[in-house]
Amino acid sequence: MALARITELLERERRTHVERTPISRRAFESADHLLGRVPMTWMNKWSGGYPLYLHAARGNRIADVDGHEYIDFALGDTGAMAGHSPAATVAAVQRRIGELGGITTMMPSEDAEWVGAELTRRFGLPLWSFSLTATDANRWALRLARLVTGRPRILAFSYCYHGAVDETLVITGPDGTAHFREGNVGPAVPISQTTRVAEFNDLESVERELSHGDVSVLITEPALTNIGIVLPEPGFLQGLRDLCTKYGTLLLIDETHTISAGPGGCTEAWDLEPDIFVIGKSIGGGIPSGAYGITQEIADRINDHPEADLVDVGGVGGTLAGNVLSTAAMRATLEHVLTDEAFAHMIDLATLFREGVEKTLTDYSVPWSIAQLGARAEYRFTSPAPRTGSESAAAHDGDLEEFLHLYMSNRGVLLTPFHNMALMCPETSSADVDRHTELFSAAVAELME
Repeated sequence: MALARITELLERERRTHVERTPISRRAFESADHLLGRVPMTWMNKWSGGYPLYLHAARGNRIADVDGHEYIDFALGDTGAMAGHSPAATVAAVQRRIGELGGITTMMPSEDAEWVGAELTRRFGLPLWSFSLTATDANRWALRLARLVTGRPRILAFSYCYHGAVDETLVITGPDGTAHFREGNVGPAVPISQTTRVAEFNDLESVERELSHGDVSVLITEPALTNIGIVLPEPGFLQGLRDLCTKYGTLLLIDETHTISAGPGGCTEAWDLEPDIFVIGKSIGGGIPSGAYGITQEIADRINDHPEADLVDVGGVGGTLAGNVLSTAAMRATLEHVLTDEAFAHMIDLATLFREGVEKTLTDYSVPWSIAQLGARAEYRFTSPAPRTGSESAAAHDGDLEEFLHLYMSNRGVLLTPFHNMALMCPETSSADVDRHTELFSAAVAELME
């Protein structure tokens, strides 16, 4: 496709965005007391120069302040995978706040043990602790790994995603060593002091880094999800388990996004064996929630450590973590919303979504690809699909991405602003998927004229 064509189409969609959302634009331009004019600076990732402002959200529908309704495939970048304000979660939260009272008391409720038992049933780890985000859970899990192994470094994959954790904002530099990912803000120390880096789907690079003998834990998603979806090749994840065992390194599996694979995420679906497990976002139905699980062996090593203070100085921190509102929301969401039946429905729809995109790419001979991970799917501007995070990063095209996002949103469909990810929730319908397929085909047709 010609550069002039994408430039012309992108400018048209930008103009349409401005014309149809004047109230959102005024709200953004008048937000003089917010850094970046938004509550969180990443909200400026929405295409078009400013974000849509929320009026209401329910299920998989969002309404903006200009009166437009959208089919939402972004779903809070997995935070609303249960749908916006699922009824069971809302009822549990209202009961906790209203009938029973109490949000933050620094006291547990029985819901916490129920949630811990359910997480064990789904993911296998026997012991759990809670945070408010997966970022917090990952930070603490890395500290625990360093404590029990006595080793200073971690191993992460180039362009991985584990929240705003300094040690994991890593890419493979030109010299093959760990470099901070572009744009990282104010790191405390050079990342080579804390982190070794390998390439996803490259066991040779993993063994090379583990062989130094100073890596406490290998942290990974079962599939990379924030640089497009990069799926593991056959044998790769078992290879990670084997190499970690060989070199005395713990294996941390972060399923904050990859829980889309099913009720027990990839860990259940693919029979993974992590030493530490992290989950967040979706399990609270939109209420801030996160958790990490550990094996009994790690718990014993922590308890036997002569200097570990898990009650005061060394605690995960945050008086809001594990509050009774979060645990009530997690219990309701896991028990009544993100069920086996809901996942079957969501995965079927993601398959329909992928097939619709594949047909368009074939019909127009477009050299892109789409990857599916259970209830989520994402297209990437390259074919074949990338094998590593570095390959996927190289396939990024900012203009194409903005054009497709604006083309969709200007016609009532939202994709995740960070990339081209679509996620299904229990309320998503086949008609919603068909609408995306229709728009995607029309957008590609215009690009190929």
